[in-house]
Amino acid sequence: MICNQCEQTAKGVACTVSGVCGKKPEAAQLQDLLTYAIRGLSRVAHTLGKAGIQEPEVDRFVAKALFTTLTNVNFDPESIAGYITKAVELREDLISKWGDRATGNGWDDPSLKFVPAGDLQGLILQGEGVGQLGFTEDDPDIRSLKHILVYGVRGIAAYVYHAAVLGQEDPEVYQFMHRALATLTDNTLNLGDWLNLILECGAVNLRVMELLDAGNTATFGHPEPTPVNLGHIRGKCILVSGHDLLDLKELLEQTEGKGINIYTHGEMLPAHGYPELKKYPHLVGHYGTAWQNQRQEFSHFPGPILMTTNCLQEPRETYFDSIFTTGPVA
Repeated sequence: MICNQCEQTAKGVACTVSGVCGKKPEAAQLQDLLTYAIRGLSRVAHTLGKAGIQEPEVDRFVAKALFTTLTNVNFDPESIAGYITKAVELREDLISKWGDRATGNGWDDPSLKFVPAGDLQGLILQGEGVGQLGFTEDDPDIRSLKHILVYGVRGIAAYVYHAAVLGQEDPEVYQFMHRALATLTDNTLNLGDWLNLILECGAVNLRVMELLDAGNTATFGHPEPTPVNLGHIRGKCILVSGHDLLDLKELLEQTEGKGINIYTHGEMLPAHGYPELKKYPHLVGHYGTAWQNQRQEFSHFPGPILMTTNCLQEPRETYFDSIFTTGPVA
């Protein structure tokens, strides 16, 4: 495996034996294959988009599937394999529905003809054959920029997923994601072209952050400075980590009046500042420190642990039966 998408990588270069986060080579290879399969799907979606045709189901799937390839989201080979199969099914559905309008006359892309293996081991071997992120490049500078673009689009996908859950979407954002992925096989672009595309990726990401902010404030109110208890209160408890504020709100509603205290963890800390969340008296505090310390800290938490959207590390046996996941997490 080669995974270099986060700052935690081994020796500051890349994880090549097993991920620092706990990701195994099989999962990494399947994530590369999933990125490759999504590239073929986005190639079709981009062609249709230029003709004024958009398929919301495909747009949302691409965002969720790309999100699942980020660090600390999905360690489950069977789950990733399901996304690969679904990506190809959606690609073929679009081609069947729209014919030549779906493929166009653009640059050649072998991912358009990718057929997934029929079993998990076969998919893992296909992932090895595809290689990291599904493309090779002789020029190391262009290869580096392509990596940055893929990781940038994955980051966009995470915000897009969260914003869409709260009813905030922009068709132009989805079209950029498709175009960026489709462009990975365009060998006519020079270094300046790739740099401009990455700068555009940054601008699109700001737009997605606007959407997410609008969704959060419309749903949960405008956040305000709020003291947060870092201790604990005696009683039954559930710990919530990740980023999905709507999951937290639903859990707070379901546990209201039942004598169960809810604690946030890691990057869920900002939840305490939103009026529609902090109004629940059983949202009692924050447990633990940064996400990378969870394997030590979760072993001492005496209740169920809910991981929403990401921030997961491979669970230890000491709390394996107590941890639950929602959304893309697996």
